[in-house]
Amino acid sequence: MYRALPLALLAATLAGCASDAPQLETERSYRVEWIGERPLIDRSHLTITFAADGRAHGHAGCNHWFAGYTLKGDAIRFDAPGSTRKMCAPALMEQEQRFLAALGEVQRWDFNGIGQLQLWPASGKPIRLWAE
Repeated sequence: MYRALPLALLAATLAGCASDAPQLETERSYRVEWIGERPLIDRSHLTITFAADGRAHGHAGCNHWFAGYTLKGDAIRFDAPGSTRKMCAPALMEQEQRFLAALGEVQRWDFNGIGQLQLWPASGKPIRLWAE
């Protein structure tokens, strides 16, 4: 009987930790820091906002972008993104295309040890974001 009490306390503590796990929040913006293996170009600003209605949108560095998304547990998928068609410097346009292509490869999400949202493709490095 006395051995059961410490085990029950341990189980309750672990259950409490699980419920404190960060969750992907809708109606919140996240700022992109890395796309796969590469950081963003200095002073460029890429964002994702997950709307509660299953649509995502944000700034891709030059243009505004938008796409539908589905979220089920830690699985997430984006529909093919669309965007406005403004032209910017070639380096910004290349980064924007990498970002939009990377969104199409995303399959799951999690948070890393420092609190960044990570959007993972089937293979390779994730898109890493900070909550704004």
